[in-house]
Amino acid sequence: MMSTITLQTGAISISDVEQLLYHGHELVLDGASMKKVEDSYHFLKKFAHDKVIYGINTGFGPMAQYRVEERETRQLQYNLIRSHAAGTGKLLPPVYVKATMIARIASLLRAHSGVHPSVIELLAELVNRNICPVIFEHGGVGASGDLVQLAHLALCLIGEGEATYRGKTMPVSTIFEQEGLKPVSMYIREGLALVNGTSAMTGIGIINLLKAQRLLRWAIRASAAICEIVGSFDDHFSDELNRVKPHKGQLYVATEMRRQTAGSQRIRNRHEHFYDGNRQNIFTDKVQDYYSIRCVPQILGPVYDALQHAEEILVVELNSVNDNPVIDAQNENVYHGGNFHGDYVAFEMDKIKIAVTKLAMLAERQLNYLMHDRINNLLPAFVNLGIPGLNYGMQAMQFTATSTTAECQTLANPMYIHSIPSNNDNQDIVSMGTNAANMTRTVIENAFQVVAIEWMAIAQAIDFLEIREQLSPKSQETYQQIRELTPSFVDDAPKYGEIQKVKVFFETEK
Repeated sequence: MMSTITLQTGAISISDVEQLLYHGHELVLDGASMKKVEDSYHFLKKFAHDKVIYGINTGFGPMAQYRVEERETRQLQYNLIRSHAAGTGKLLPPVYVKATMIARIASLLRAHSGVHPSVIELLAELVNRNICPVIFEHGGVGASGDLVQLAHLALCLIGEGEATYRGKTMPVSTIFEQEGLKPVSMYIREGLALVNGTSAMTGIGIINLLKAQRLLRWAIRASAAICEIVGSFDDHFSDELNRVKPHKGQLYVATEMRRQTAGSQRIRNRHEHFYDGNRQNIFTDKVQDYYSIRCVPQILGPVYDALQHAEEILVVELNSVNDNPVIDAQNENVYHGGNFHGDYVAFEMDKIKIAVTKLAMLAERQLNYLMHDRINNLLPAFVNLGIPGLNYGMQAMQFTATSTTAECQTLANPMYIHSIPSNNDNQDIVSMGTNAANMTRTVIENAFQVVAIEWMAIAQAIDFLEIREQLSPKSQETYQQIRELTPSFVDDAPKYGEIQKVKVFFETEK
């Protein structure tokens, strides 16, 4: 029997979304929550009868000054959807579209949008049947929400446009016919409620968060393994040192470093080498490691903290009413405002891509340490296990890691401050939240590539030094996982396929 996740008003977690996206759970709509949605719809239907309410009997944006006749109000909703389905660029991958639909359901379940329950019911069917509307990356500016991206979602709900289904892109009408589904009808403001909100940037943002959290775990494991390779001292990730600078992230990373290196025969104690009777004038051992090894808790700690804060913000946004106007059946009123504005998500996406870029920079510097024989004084140049000059080891793979990191550094510049007025200056300051979320996607993808190459170098270094049995149990386990994907090599051969295998493994393995 398939496991289910019941979505109810204001109580949807990141874990719920993860289960629905990656673990095959079926979405179930909470009955009490749906009753509130129905009550909100009936209230709005009665309340709107003799009043001027934005987007119900007026035009949209700067066209709001024009009244729409009652006989045209349903057509108005269809016109909004069709006119705004104007996205361009690459298609958003299906998993991100599915996350967007889940986020839209979460918002509509708050029962402050006045939509007919059939809208949410059809969205749930699309999620459960893996029918993903075609949505383009480029479109909305993230201030009246993700207008263009969500218009493509809404286009599917009215039975038009295209969707991906069973690995193919095909007309929605064909899919609905095969699946026995019926398009939703426009009743009062279904079109506006569907396109007006932050669900695309929020859905993309949640996947970004989940991937970044996984990436951080692999970066910590890599840092621990490098400490073992170089025979690092244990004090820089000790509890005693880090607890006197008690940032949560720093303490977390230091604790994970100790956990990863537990049982290692390679990690050294400073007392044995420098505190107990050392009389050398020139030291053969490094007194202190390079910053990329010694300062890992201080570098990756802020990354952890940024992701923790982003999760808090995304959970609130996921469970928020983020369209306009807001329907309040309890107080019998309709409020006009700007809950569609995506600044909260945009700001967090920018912070995540800055944090992940710094993670990639750390990984690239650690990789350089392993590549550079005159720095590490331990390994052959480029961890080349072959003949220098004839063979080239990981020389070219370092080029890839370096160039990819450089792209991250450019993409890390914030979108949050890049507002361009549009819509006859009605949208005079906007969030660019979906742009920020999509750029963060790219930064995270890049960082996985860099960490994959770094781990390939770590495995090569372990083989050269013949220290596998001296590693901690956890490092030995990871080494074995890497070696199952990319065998140790001496002779030169194309490695692009193996880099991709390791990257995909990191993205999917917990």
